[in-house]
Amino acid sequence: MTRAFRCTIVLQFLIVVSFAQTTDSLRIDTAAIVQKKMILTDSTGKPKHNPRKATIRSAIVPGWGQAYNKKYWKIPIVYAVIGVPVGTFLYNKKWYNRTKEVARMLGADPIDTANYRNRVDEKLHIFFKDPNASLPSLLNYRNEFRKNMDYSILFVLVTWGLNVIDATVDGHLKDFDVSDNLSMHIKPTLFSGSTAVGLSVVFTIGARANSVKNITSQR
Repeated sequence: MTRAFRCTIVLQFLIVVSFAQTTDSLRIDTAAIVQKKMILTDSTGKPKHNPRKATIRSAIVPGWGQAYNKKYWKIPIVYAVIGVPVGTFLYNKKWYNRTKEVARMLGADPIDTANYRNRVDEKLHIFFKDPNASLPSLLNYRNEFRKNMDYSILFVLVTWGLNVIDATVDGHLKDFDVSDNLSMHIKPTLFSGSTAVGLSVVFTIGARANSVKNITSQR
């Protein structure tokens, strides 16, 4: 009987301890959730602007980060800046393929000139007047288009990166106070209990004014 009573007491104690630990864990978890919610939301309860989202979105789709930052007027500029090297790439790729085909025809043995007027672009007909002498010039012509393609790809990557940087910077400055209340004032100051006269530099941020620096000089 005594052993059973002791076992009952121990079991009840373990249940109480376990319940207390569970309660403390729930309190900690709840506090962590509340703290995380306070970090992710502003004073009105709305989600805070996240610069990381702007960066990721612009990296995926140009202009998406600008749209997230509500800088809609920048989206056409982004596509214009990226679209120029893209268009240049497509133009050079088209002519690279055309000159490559002509170079294949002139480099064949025997030279493939059959019905060339209908097979190649009119601007490349000049290379068929003297195929043997024209082939080196044609290869240089083709290589120029190839080089321009490489430069176009480089410029696309650079402009895409600038688009990401712009979205990131705007994302960080989204909550920065750039209102008309930001100001700096310089005014003369007479220090109490002293004959010294100086200048007081006051920076006003919003509704708060803080005297940052006093420059004193003797009369």
